[in-house]
Amino acid sequence: MINESDLVALLIDLPETDLTRGDVGTVAMIHGNQEGFEIEFVNAGGKTIAVETLHQSQIKKINQQKAILHVPEMELQA
Repeated sequence: MINESDLVALLIDLPETDLTRGDVGTVAMIHGNQEGFEIEFVNAGGKTIAVETLHQSQIKKINQQKAILHVPEMELQA
């Protein structure tokens, strides 16, 4: 079960917002009986970059104790 404030990972790309599979967001609101979820995506500085309404099939709850966040390879290139 997914709850408000849970961290979730995208299972799909959302090119219109530059979000890609694996990006992590926070559940801000749950619609109905888990029919939809408002997910907030923030950058490393804490600025909101997108809020998307997604279906449960488009996200996966992540284990916060085991998940390691990383910087995309393109951001590491000099």
